[in-house]
Amino acid sequence: MKMSGSLNHAMIDGAQAKAAQAYADHFGEPGYGDVSHCYIDQSYAGYTEENQETWRTLYDRQMEFLADNASGVYLSGARSIKLVRDHIPYLEGPKSINTYLSRLTGWQSKAVPGYLKPKTFFGCLARREFPTTIVIRPKESIDYLPEPDIFHDVFGHVPLHADPTFADFLQTYGKAALTTDDPAHTERLARLFWFTVEFGLIREEGRLKLYGSGLISSPGESKHALTSPKVDRRPFDLETVCATSFEIDDYQPILYVLDSFQQLRDAMETYANRLLDERPAVRA
Repeated sequence: MKMSGSLNHAMIDGAQAKAAQAYADHFGEPGYGDVSHCYIDQSYAGYTEENQETWRTLYDRQMEFLADNASGVYLSGARSIKLVRDHIPYLEGPKSINTYLSRLTGWQSKAVPGYLKPKTFFGCLARREFPTTIVIRPKESIDYLPEPDIFHDVFGHVPLHADPTFADFLQTYGKAALTTDDPAHTERLARLFWFTVEFGLIREEGRLKLYGSGLISSPGESKHALTSPKVDRRPFDLETVCATSFEIDDYQPILYVLDSFQQLRDAMETYANRLLDERPAVRA
């Protein structure tokens, strides 16, 4: 899924990207079992000065608000991976976020050419590798973009990957999702991801804080999530979350609040064990 209007779409139009996308589309089929073939180079020289300006503008606008309203775990992670305002982050090399991530939790951000089907996405997470969009939104869409871009993926997601508890949760999620082809479980897992990784709230020091990447990276919805009387903020409960449908094209009317990331990790481990128990026995 290519971002229309992206100022640097050429970065994902080359032969390497097309081959990686083709492999990703078939991942899980016979002969397509190595998810590393879905990754591409970042091709950093492809970013224009306007792209870099977009990053700086978004970084400044969000960090001013997040300093008091984001989870302390997120803010600590951003510092730990040396997330900076001056330029779009490098994914590889001595100055890259991966240099710091690998030392902290073993996670890595891997550039991908575009949309990955769920099975491919889960395969990446199971290896502690986060599929990362490398293009960035155009200036005319700076406030909102329906598709992920590098600001959403790196600024929004990656700082939490520096936290051991959240890192374990996310890998367990990927492994669990790979074990099932049951559409009911796939839908439940999609809801769990949506209401936690993408749009989760957490209570820290008696206050609601943001941690979901869809909130962290959205100037409008981050404020709406914490202050709007139209949002129903519910205590996190795994079964309730997995039974709740979500909005794709509008601000979320329902959000779930964690007590801690340990709560999320433990709930995921319980769910993963349930999926393993439901797998058909393999005959010797």
